[in-house]
Amino acid sequence: MNKIDIAYNTESADIQFPEYGRSIQEMIQHAKTIDSPLGRQKTVEEIVGLMITLSPTNPNRNIDDFKEKLWNHVFVIANYELDVIPPPGIVIVREEDRPKPEPLGYPASSTRKRHYGSSVHALIQKAIEMPEGSKREGFVEVIASYMKLAYKTWNKEHYVSDDIVKEDLEILSNGQLVLHEGHDSLDKLAAGAGRHEKEKGRQRNNRNNGNNKGASGNAGGGSRNNNRSRNGGSGGSGGGNYKRRRPSK
Repeated sequence: MNKIDIAYNTESADIQFPEYGRSIQEMIQHAKTIDSPLGRQKTVEEIVGLMITLSPTNPNRNIDDFKEKLWNHVFVIANYELDVIPPPGIVIVREEDRPKPEPLGYPASSTRKRHYGSSVHALIQKAIEMPEGSKREGFVEVIASYMKLAYKTWNKEHYVSDDIVKEDLEILSNGQLVLHEGHDSLDKLAAGAGRHEKEKGRQRNNRNNGNNKGASGNAGGGSRNNNRSRNGGSGGSGGGNYKRRRPSK
């Protein structure tokens, strides 16, 4: 059986800029082997023009900056071994000589119990700073009920008890926050908060509907009064023109 020689991309050199494809890279490598300076210059310019054509159009793009970027990429692909002259105004800068921005720092966040989210950590810290009293106890209940809701959202296949949330609350607050004895079920607290919000929304809608009905009723009443006035006026006018017949003798 004859053996067929097939070239696989896995055996070829890595592509330095995948957005241009392997063909552009091979063209640039071929341009390095052209002996004629004029032919080499013309070939590289044609390659840059092809790279511009292959790039997606962007109406807000500065074409001069874009061309400078492409010419720098051409030299990177050629490993800076390309003897050509870039167009006027275009500066070739090696990657190692380019200024590098400072790394951005990520906001510090707690690594414990991340499934509750950063908002819960912020609420717990706020509760710790509150003075002792019924207001703080109610705030802690709200935090615990939200913690259980968040826990159940991401762990729907497992049962979540109040004891788990109590333990996590103490861990996250370093033992400074504890649910007071005799509190209601956390599920009941969450459901009650939901019903309270729904009732407030229903009352708000009822007030808005009542205001709208009152405005439409006043407008309708005024229209009826105007109609009645117009009818009365025409009736009076008709009565004035009406002549009463005298009885026949």
